[in-house]
Amino acid sequence: MSSAGELQVVEFGLGNEVFAIPVALVREILDYAPPSYLPNGPAHFIGLTDLRGQGVPTVDFRRRLGLPSADPTLATRILILDVRLTDRLLTLGVVIDRVLSVTSFEKADIEPAPDIGISWNSEYITGVVRRDTGFVVIVDAARIFTTEDAIGIGSEGQLVNA
Repeated sequence: MSSAGELQVVEFGLGNEVFAIPVALVREILDYAPPSYLPNGPAHFIGLTDLRGQGVPTVDFRRRLGLPSADPTLATRILILDVRLTDRLLTLGVVIDRVLSVTSFEKADIEPAPDIGISWNSEYITGVVRRDTGFVVIVDAARIFTTEDAIGIGSEGQLVNA
Protein backbone atom coordinates (compact mmCIF):
# COMPACT_ATOMS: atom_id res chain seq x y z
CA MET A 1 0.00 0.00 0.00
CA SER A 2 1.40 3.38 -0.92
CA SER A 3 1.10 6.55 1.12
CA ALA A 4 -0.64 9.71 -0.10
CA GLY A 5 2.74 11.07 -1.19
CA GLU A 6 3.54 8.07 -3.37
CA LEU A 7 2.42 6.74 -6.73
CA GLN A 8 2.50 2.95 -7.03
CA VAL A 9 3.33 1.81 -10.57
CA VAL A 10 4.09 -1.20 -12.74
CA GLU A 11 7.44 -0.58 -14.46
CA PHE A 12 7.86 -2.22 -17.85
CA GLY A 13 10.33 -2.22 -20.68
CA LEU A 14 10.05 -1.53 -24.38
CA GLY A 15 13.45 -2.12 -25.91
CA ASN A 16 15.98 -0.29 -23.74
CA GLU A 17 13.45 2.21 -22.40
CA VAL A 18 11.60 2.00 -19.09
CA PHE A 19 7.98 3.08 -18.75
CA ALA A 20 5.51 2.97 -15.88
CA ILE A 21 1.76 2.94 -15.50
CA PRO A 22 -0.18 3.38 -12.25
CA VAL A 23 -1.02 0.08 -10.54
CA ALA A 24 -4.60 1.30 -10.12
CA LEU A 25 -5.11 0.89 -13.89
CA VAL A 26 -3.65 -2.63 -14.11
CA ARG A 27 -6.24 -5.36 -13.68
CA GLU A 28 -3.94 -8.26 -14.56
CA ILE A 29 -0.61 -9.18 -16.12
CA LEU A 30 -0.81 -12.10 -18.55
CA ASP A 31 1.81 -14.25 -20.23
CA TYR A 32 1.84 -13.43 -23.93
CA ALA A 33 -0.39 -15.45 -26.23
CA PRO A 34 -1.04 -14.27 -29.79
CA PRO A 35 -4.32 -12.32 -29.92
CA SER A 36 -7.06 -13.42 -32.31
CA TYR A 37 -6.79 -11.24 -35.41
CA LEU A 38 -9.59 -8.87 -36.38
CA PRO A 39 -9.37 -7.00 -39.71
CA ASN A 40 -9.59 -3.28 -40.40
CA GLY A 41 -8.36 -1.93 -37.07
CA PRO A 42 -5.79 0.81 -36.47
CA ALA A 43 -2.16 -0.24 -37.07
CA HIS A 44 -1.49 -0.65 -33.34
CA PHE A 45 -4.56 -2.87 -32.82
CA ILE A 46 -3.47 -6.50 -33.05
CA GLY A 47 -6.63 -8.38 -32.12
CA LEU A 48 -8.59 -9.77 -29.18
CA THR A 49 -7.14 -11.49 -26.13
CA ASP A 50 -9.33 -14.04 -24.37
CA LEU A 51 -9.70 -13.11 -20.71
CA ARG A 52 -11.83 -15.86 -19.17
CA GLY A 53 -14.36 -15.73 -22.00
CA GLN A 54 -14.25 -11.96 -22.57
CA GLY A 55 -12.66 -10.65 -25.77
CA VAL A 56 -10.33 -7.82 -24.76
CA PRO A 57 -9.08 -5.49 -27.52
CA THR A 58 -5.28 -5.67 -27.54
CA VAL A 59 -2.72 -3.22 -28.86
CA ASP A 60 0.99 -3.41 -29.58
CA PHE A 61 2.29 -0.65 -27.30
CA ARG A 62 5.45 -0.33 -29.40
CA ARG A 63 3.37 0.50 -32.48
CA ARG A 64 1.14 2.86 -30.50
CA LEU A 65 4.25 4.82 -29.52
CA GLY A 66 5.60 4.82 -33.08
CA LEU A 67 8.34 2.28 -32.31
CA PRO A 68 9.07 -0.72 -34.54
CA SER A 69 7.35 -3.97 -33.58
CA ALA A 70 9.38 -6.74 -31.98
CA ASP A 71 8.89 -10.48 -32.04
CA PRO A 72 7.43 -11.81 -28.77
CA THR A 73 9.84 -13.48 -26.34
CA LEU A 74 9.36 -15.51 -23.18
CA ALA A 75 9.39 -12.19 -21.26
CA THR A 76 6.63 -10.56 -23.37
CA ARG A 77 3.50 -9.79 -21.37
CA ILE A 78 0.03 -8.38 -21.86
CA LEU A 79 -1.07 -5.78 -19.33
CA ILE A 80 -4.85 -5.80 -18.93
CA LEU A 81 -5.78 -2.20 -18.17
CA ASP A 82 -9.02 -0.56 -17.09
CA VAL A 83 -8.68 2.94 -18.52
CA ARG A 84 -11.20 5.65 -17.63
CA LEU A 85 -12.11 7.65 -20.72
CA THR A 86 -14.39 10.67 -20.71
CA ASP A 87 -17.55 8.68 -21.27
CA ARG A 88 -16.73 5.08 -20.31
CA LEU A 89 -14.32 2.55 -18.89
CA LEU A 90 -12.18 0.82 -21.52
CA THR A 91 -10.72 -2.61 -20.80
CA LEU A 92 -7.65 -2.99 -22.97
CA GLY A 93 -4.76 -5.41 -23.42
CA VAL A 94 -1.36 -3.80 -23.96
CA VAL A 95 1.54 -5.90 -25.28
CA ILE A 96 4.87 -4.93 -23.70
CA ASP A 97 8.37 -6.41 -23.95
CA ARG A 98 8.72 -7.24 -20.26
CA VAL A 99 7.51 -6.36 -16.75
CA LEU A 100 10.34 -5.04 -14.59
CA SER A 101 8.78 -4.41 -11.18
CA VAL A 102 5.97 -3.03 -9.10
CA THR A 103 7.33 -0.04 -7.22
CA SER A 104 6.42 3.32 -5.74
CA PHE A 105 7.66 6.79 -6.63
CA GLU A 106 7.53 9.75 -4.31
CA LYS A 107 5.19 12.21 -6.01
CA ALA A 108 7.71 14.96 -5.28
CA ASP A 109 10.26 13.07 -7.44
CA ILE A 110 8.00 13.06 -10.51
CA GLU A 111 9.12 15.76 -12.94
CA PRO A 112 6.71 17.29 -15.47
CA ALA A 113 6.53 15.82 -18.94
CA PRO A 114 9.20 17.45 -21.10
CA ASP A 115 8.40 19.12 -24.40
CA ILE A 116 10.94 17.34 -26.59
CA GLY A 117 9.79 18.83 -29.88
CA ILE A 118 9.72 15.64 -31.96
CA SER A 119 7.02 13.17 -32.99
CA TRP A 120 6.47 11.99 -29.40
CA ASN A 121 3.48 13.83 -28.01
CA SER A 122 4.36 14.84 -24.45
CA GLU A 123 0.63 14.93 -23.62
CA TYR A 124 0.93 11.15 -23.37
CA ILE A 125 3.34 11.50 -20.45
CA THR A 126 2.23 12.13 -16.87
CA GLY A 127 5.83 12.77 -15.87
CA VAL A 128 9.31 11.30 -15.62
CA VAL A 129 11.38 10.02 -12.71
CA ARG A 130 15.17 10.25 -12.74
CA ARG A 131 17.14 7.14 -11.94
CA ASP A 132 20.90 6.52 -11.89
CA THR A 133 20.45 4.48 -15.06
CA GLY A 134 18.20 6.96 -16.89
CA PHE A 135 14.57 7.99 -16.80
CA VAL A 136 11.31 6.18 -16.15
CA VAL A 137 8.51 7.61 -18.29
CA ILE A 138 5.10 7.54 -16.60
CA VAL A 139 2.45 7.04 -19.29
CA ASP A 140 -0.97 8.73 -19.21
CA ALA A 141 -3.10 5.81 -20.41
CA ALA A 142 -6.29 7.85 -20.73
CA ARG A 143 -4.59 10.23 -23.18
CA ILE A 144 -2.61 7.71 -25.17
CA PHE A 145 -5.74 5.63 -25.74
CA THR A 146 -8.07 8.48 -26.69
CA THR A 147 -11.77 8.13 -27.36
CA GLU A 148 -11.01 8.17 -31.10
CA ASP A 149 -8.63 5.23 -30.67
CA ALA A 150 -11.08 3.43 -28.42
CA ILE A 151 -13.78 3.69 -31.07
CA GLY A 152 -11.37 2.15 -33.52
CA ILE A 153 -10.82 -0.91 -31.37
CA GLY A 154 -13.80 -1.25 -29.09
CA SER A 155 -17.21 -2.80 -29.37
CA GLU A 156 -20.12 -3.35 -27.04
CA GLY A 157 -18.45 -6.50 -25.75
CA GLN A 158 -15.31 -4.68 -24.64
CA LEU A 159 -16.60 -1.34 -23.43
CA VAL A 160 -18.48 -0.73 -20.22
CA ASN A 161 -20.48 2.47 -19.95
CA ALA A 162 -19.50 4.50 -16.93
